[in-house]
Amino acid sequence: MNKPKRTLRAKTITMAHGAGGKAMRDLIEDVFVGTFANPDLEQLEDQARFELAELMQSGAQLAFTTDSYVVDPVEFPGGDIGSLAVNGTVNDIAVSGAIPKYLSCGMILEEGLDVELLRRVVASMKAAADKAGVTIVTGDTKVVPKGKGDKIFINTSGIGVIPEGVDISAANCRVGDKIIVNGLIGDHGAAILNARGDLALDVTLETDCQALNELVQTMLKVCPDVHAIRDASRGGVATVLCEFAESSAVSIRLQEEQIPVRDTVRGVCEILGLDALYFANEGKLVAAVPADKAEAVLAAMRNHPAGKDSAIIGEVIESNYNRVLVKTHFGGERILDMLVGEQLPRIC
Repeated sequence: MNKPKRTLRAKTITMAHGAGGKAMRDLIEDVFVGTFANPDLEQLEDQARFELAELMQSGAQLAFTTDSYVVDPVEFPGGDIGSLAVNGTVNDIAVSGAIPKYLSCGMILEEGLDVELLRRVVASMKAAADKAGVTIVTGDTKVVPKGKGDKIFINTSGIGVIPEGVDISAANCRVGDKIIVNGLIGDHGAAILNARGDLALDVTLETDCQALNELVQTMLKVCPDVHAIRDASRGGVATVLCEFAESSAVSIRLQEEQIPVRDTVRGVCEILGLDALYFANEGKLVAAVPADKAEAVLAAMRNHPAGKDSAIIGEVIESNYNRVLVKTHFGGERILDMLVGEQLPRIC
């Protein structure tokens, strides 16, 4: 016999919705379980349970990650904090070469939050999870007093399975490797900055937020020996490349003219005196690929919707300094250091 469906009738979140009683149960069953709608979550246990044998059919290692999201504003052109949380965690798993499987969802809600906004965010999470092929199987909800939070904060953790023979690491870059990005950089950072109304630009800037797990698997089919991949979120492409150089004890030289940047993003950078290489991305990866496979990987990436604007932007070189260099449009070179300080707060 099916039990009657609980309904959340409140228009705003109150402290009672985090207190463990009937109001909280209405919130969980209506908004979260009702939207995410899968057998694991519907059990309403304190944990999700998996068959290890089923997981191990895809590989011999598990990848596990966690991330928290405090982006401001909560909704922005091309996405919201919900799709950002799902895609960001999926990507953190995917860049290890793992196949993402399951996510958790921890919500910290501010008293007074509009329930309709919460429903939109949760629906966005569901749509992003379905598109990425992952399932949200467990979660938690807390409510903080008004003024002690800012609408919604989300924590998501994820589990994936790494196929046999895949060994992707920032420490694996080798001299001669080509550096590839999967498209135009800096879109997310520029979109969030513009959405805050700080620039009053008469242009539409959209986030690049997307899941990259299918793209990574496409790359691995062409070249199982991809050396390094990272998603270029906070700190941008520059920070990822600095991490590659330090971890692998190599240097990297970029060709500035080959770095794909949207004209509107370039304009934002010029207005503010910023560098798009440091702007956050939420749907871009940076990869170090063996030189003899680089063109084949690039072609495969360009045939995938998440990589149609992919480009080779540089190469790994031998050096004693473990640094990143940029050959400029004018023929000179500049050093690209790791981001110092906080360029754009609450970007993700």
